[in-house]
Amino acid sequence: MMEKVNVLLIGGGGREHALALKLRESPRLGTLWVTHPENPGLADLGRAADVPVNIREVYRLEQFCDRQGIDLVVIGPEDPLAEGFADKLATERRLVFGPGSDGARIEADKGWCKQLLRSAAIPTGEARILSDAESALSYVESRLRDDEAVRVVLGPLREIRDPHERGRYILQRVKDNIGLVGERLSPEQATAVRARAVITCASIAASAFRDPEDRRRAMREFERTDPMVSSAYTARIPGLPVIKASGLARGKGVVLPSTMQEAARAIDEIMVRRIHGDAGSTVIIEERLSGPEVSVLAITDGTSIMVLPACQDHKRLLDGDRGPNTGGMGAFCPSGVMDADLMGRVEREILVPVVDALRREEIEYRGVLYAGLMLTASGPKVLEFNARFGDPECQPLMARLRTDLIDLMIATCRGELDRVTVEWDPRTACCVVLAAEGYPEKPRAGAVIEGLEEASRVEGVTIHHAGTRRDGGRIVVAGGRVLGVTALGETLDEARARAYRACDLIRYEGKTLRRDIGQPGVPGDRTGAGTPA
Repeated sequence: MMEKVNVLLIGGGGREHALALKLRESPRLGTLWVTHPENPGLADLGRAADVPVNIREVYRLEQFCDRQGIDLVVIGPEDPLAEGFADKLATERRLVFGPGSDGARIEADKGWCKQLLRSAAIPTGEARILSDAESALSYVESRLRDDEAVRVVLGPLREIRDPHERGRYILQRVKDNIGLVGERLSPEQATAVRARAVITCASIAASAFRDPEDRRRAMREFERTDPMVSSAYTARIPGLPVIKASGLARGKGVVLPSTMQEAARAIDEIMVRRIHGDAGSTVIIEERLSGPEVSVLAITDGTSIMVLPACQDHKRLLDGDRGPNTGGMGAFCPSGVMDADLMGRVEREILVPVVDALRREEIEYRGVLYAGLMLTASGPKVLEFNARFGDPECQPLMARLRTDLIDLMIATCRGELDRVTVEWDPRTACCVVLAAEGYPEKPRAGAVIEGLEEASRVEGVTIHHAGTRRDGGRIVVAGGRVLGVTALGETLDEARARAYRACDLIRYEGKTLRRDIGQPGVPGDRTGAGTPA
């Protein structure tokens, strides 16, 4: 007789709904307990664990696991991993799928992750890790000097030492000579180069002040009183670096500024106003990479690595990869840009070295390693690592997985991953996210959702609940990303057509979605942002 496994699933979003559906398919499942029964999808699949998910009261979760005979704990979100739930809940007889807090640092501390990648010579963008707002902004300004045309203009202007005279003289010289910069350039290029030159000259002038506060006060005065400096701060400048809060910021800690004004605002909000709390005590100022972005997830038991099919997601809110970054507006699997040779290269150059690096740090990592990659002209480079299944990448992955998920997770926890063979549905899966009105800044809750039953009857479609709740006999909006509509098809075109057919049957006030998920010519995010923290 097959031994039954009692499972506790921690987490309450669309990713966890996808995991719960796959766990329910296992003949080995005994009782499935869920920590977030307010999610209607999870409530239909498991029993409610009537204990809080709070690290301060994790002893109550331990007692619950002992009382209910939990054999396997599956941790979905990043916060419980970073807080050390895996360390607290694992025992000799109880397995936990997910790394301990030391391994979860690969996502929870982007500065630490960047240093780990450097130590292992893993390809990634150049970056500076900074813990002071003035230093961060000064570093971004200093990056503007790399332009060749800017260096030509600045060459003879560095000899003036008196701070006030230096500022006036430099800005006047730039006004006299800035026209030379624009020759043989398009209007857009000329505007950007001039903005770089003006801001660089202003920063050189301000650098004569030794005190950082005096330097920043001088820069603000230049911007306030000189129209040329003011316009330079609002001019679009291609290639400004990516600004990332180092800690976990719930998908909102990454900014891709298009102007210096936006860069300055981002640093102020993250580091000074602390809109993401302690996650913004340190920032990463990172080279902006370009190319198609893909997600390659792997399961590892700390020694063996099982690479999963590549996914491609879409992080920007609007069609054409425009608008603000989000937690993800859709994904499809497998990704058409990743062939066997490229997947092999990712495994050799990125996944194997990072697992080796974790082992050198004496970290026993057992769970998911999620590599957010940019396929640059010089090869794949790491944007970031996450310590769990991505959301929404998990939804198309689980739709295609045919192997027993409980078997796979137990083998991982026991260090026996090399004994498992995984089978995948050959069809393509496409997930389209339906979001709330006002997402991602201020999502509005409470709208009544209709058409779910009709949509779920579309061939090949599964609807994953993310930000919903029951209100009497109705399902209403309760979060930013509301539903994930995932469809299987023989081709990507068929999968996306089914997904959008179901999306059109779902109705609620303020429904927000992209219409180009998986569409040819939209190869995913090209910004270098990475998956929001």
